[in-house]
Amino acid sequence: MTHPDSVTSLPGAAPTVVSPLAPADDTWSVGGVTLSSRVLLGTSRYPSLQTMLESVEASGAEVVTVSVRRVDLGATGDGQTLLGSLRQRTTTDGRPLHLLPNTAGCYTAKEAIFTAHLAREALETDWIKLEVIGDEETLYPDAVQLLKAASELVRDGFEVFAYCGDDPITARKLADLGCAAVMPLAAPIGSGMGLVNPYALRIIRELLPDVPLVVDAGIGTASDAARAMELGYDAVLLNTAVSGAMHPVQMAAAIGHAVAGGRLARRAGRIPRRLYAQASTPDDGRVEVDE
Repeated sequence: MTHPDSVTSLPGAAPTVVSPLAPADDTWSVGGVTLSSRVLLGTSRYPSLQTMLESVEASGAEVVTVSVRRVDLGATGDGQTLLGSLRQRTTTDGRPLHLLPNTAGCYTAKEAIFTAHLAREALETDWIKLEVIGDEETLYPDAVQLLKAASELVRDGFEVFAYCGDDPITARKLADLGCAAVMPLAAPIGSGMGLVNPYALRIIRELLPDVPLVVDAGIGTASDAARAMELGYDAVLLNTAVSGAMHPVQMAAAIGHAVAGGRLARRAGRIPRRLYAQASTPDDGRVEVDE
């Protein structure tokens, strides 16, 4: 599979910027910041830096994640590096992007806590996406180490965005610790499997009605993102679905539109599922035909 540097490499195509489909008053707050966009986008494994930047713009994202252990935190704002380019970037309506450093690659609470403090010092932010991985094959989080790290980081004043499994009990414990956001996976990282357990995700939403919830990991395409929003989640966080797509910028735009559409559908209220058919036209005034 080849990856064009830009959607403009397609015949007749032009970069797409997501229009503000959702109502202007439909914002959400997390980590002390009010956001309009409900897309959080990762910045790794893109075919080029330019493709990544165009994808961020096309998605409408206001928050981008960066791996503390995999980028040069000493990068300046000269626009020639990942961090430099992101620091110069603004959203389509002129707001600066929010950087969300993550602890990807950490396997113990001690590693994750150290990495979080490194990110705070280098990037001057209290935000941290907390990942503590328990297994190299599945990349599932280690709930015990995760809770341990989250507890200490919250005490240290961090705004913790906690990546967790789809276990409602762990999600509730993270919320009780004071995490800024709880982010259950839809499926294993990078798998593209979509929402494999929507029932668990629905339970988490019902258990934590007032906690910012973000579906994180496993999103494969736009319909997965829309479904997450229809379940009542506040946002989605994804990376591989865009960076690994045949045309990343187009997929980023599709994700942005899908999130907006799913959010509108959630607010509109879907009809109930029925076992049997129900006529869409009333019987009143129906013309009777004599046999």
